[in-house]
Amino acid sequence: MAQQGAQLDRENFCCSICLDLLKDPVTIPCGHSYCMSCIKNFWDENDKKEIYSCPQCRQTFTPRPVLMKNTMLAVLVEQLKKTGLQAAPADLCYAGPEDVACDVCTGRKLKAHKSCLVCLVSYCENHLQPHYESTKFKKHKLVDPSEKLQENICSLHDEVMKMFCRTDQQSICYLCSVDEHKGHDTVSAAAERTERQRELEVSRLNIQQRIQDREKDVKLLQQEVEAVSRSADKAVEDSEKIFTELIRLLQKRSSDVKQQIRSQQETEVSGVKELQEKLQQEITELKRKDAELKQLSHTEDHNQFLHNYPSVSQLSEPTDSSSINIRPLRYFEDVTAAVSELRDKLQDILKEEGTNISLTVTEVDVLLSDSKTEPKTRAEFLKYSCEITLDPNTAHKDVLLHEGNRKAEVTAQQQSYSSHPDRFTGCDQVLSRESLTGRYYWEVEWRGSIVRVAVAYKNISREGGAIKYIFGNNDKSWALRCYDNNYEFWFNNIKTLVPGPRSSRVGVYLDHRAGILSFYSVSETMTLLHRVQTTFTQPLYAGLWLNSVGDTAEFCELK
Repeated sequence: MAQQGAQLDRENFCCSICLDLLKDPVTIPCGHSYCMSCIKNFWDENDKKEIYSCPQCRQTFTPRPVLMKNTMLAVLVEQLKKTGLQAAPADLCYAGPEDVACDVCTGRKLKAHKSCLVCLVSYCENHLQPHYESTKFKKHKLVDPSEKLQENICSLHDEVMKMFCRTDQQSICYLCSVDEHKGHDTVSAAAERTERQRELEVSRLNIQQRIQDREKDVKLLQQEVEAVSRSADKAVEDSEKIFTELIRLLQKRSSDVKQQIRSQQETEVSGVKELQEKLQQEITELKRKDAELKQLSHTEDHNQFLHNYPSVSQLSEPTDSSSINIRPLRYFEDVTAAVSELRDKLQDILKEEGTNISLTVTEVDVLLSDSKTEPKTRAEFLKYSCEITLDPNTAHKDVLLHEGNRKAEVTAQQQSYSSHPDRFTGCDQVLSRESLTGRYYWEVEWRGSIVRVAVAYKNISREGGAIKYIFGNNDKSWALRCYDNNYEFWFNNIKTLVPGPRSSRVGVYLDHRAGILSFYSVSETMTLLHRVQTTFTQPLYAGLWLNSVGDTAEFCELK
């Protein structure tokens, strides 16, 4: 309680203009007291009007009162200073550069609490009190602090503009309505406000209706998304069934061919073995005959020799082996050739039909009528944003992949990647896992000396250290070379200088079917760097090439 009393005493001896303890206090005719310098400065500002008022109660005096120092009040203030009371409240809130300041405060100004549209003055809480306490200010209109109060004053007549000229569509004062705007369609500002308020409500209704319409459109688009997803799921399911059936048919055909080959093999081998056995039996018989003849040849009895010779010398009919010489054995080479021919035909069919299927898939376009136009704003580009990851099987062994295979970095130590035919062996570069055949947008954040942001065909050369294998140095890849404060576009080893603002983020837009490839510098705004119009004959893959150790490039996660 004692502290509250001290606070009350201190405020009673403070100047309501500077909010500090009174210095050379003076009391004006209405009874309020101020620092002599504060009230003099306040009245000096109104000297031209020759009307002098009290800053607190607004009572006016004519002529200007003579100021005399209030000796008793000065003694009391000095005594208060000796008691050690603070000169100003500790919780004062002074106006900053972005605040509306009190127009009444002198010296360091406090933040305005309200602005008066009648006085056209902004007040802090202390200087605003008369508006709450005096009936003279009952009709004044207080609003939130505003720096634009002076805009309500007519520059010609220095009067408050309370009228509105509909002819010239501007606010005017009363004198303007009988002078410069005489004969014009003029009304009070309040009446015009009422009319415009009605228009505002109509506009709001229109906006709310448009919001409802757009929400319906969004709902329809969501239904379209769901329908597309259902259709895509059904197409995937049906395609898998069809391809499974094709695989089953191929497997059955393979089994049939295998069975036929084995059956024919068994028949042929059985015939050969039968002939082989006959020939072997004939050989045995001939050997036996040869032994008998040999034994007979050693018989010394002539009569015995002559008697046995006819029976021993008689030979059985030889086995017919002419078939061995008549048809040379070709085994099953013709079957292999026939299957190879079938494979080649299937490859041609699958290649041709696969291209047709891919084109059919890319023709599916469910967006609105502006879907054939190239995006203009980043928000429109983000509709086509896609998640791209890098394929470890393509990365050069100097390239380290991290951040879920979204980021590539050149390191001094080679990575322990396994051998793979898709791996780049001569260039520090890498391709994405995802093939790109539709409309896509992605962004790459890069750091380092030189980085190439590219797209390439899958069959780009992988082996060797020749410079022609770098992205952009051949006819199978397109690349934007980013370095220092410059850009270059490369294709088929032809360099094109690209002007544009440097940024550590590059946006890439691809419309495969339309043959459009665009590169953008992305910061607070998007700036087109280079645009390619061509015909893409194969699916494309996103690529990154890095120049030296420490260079990094990362596919950004787009929300």
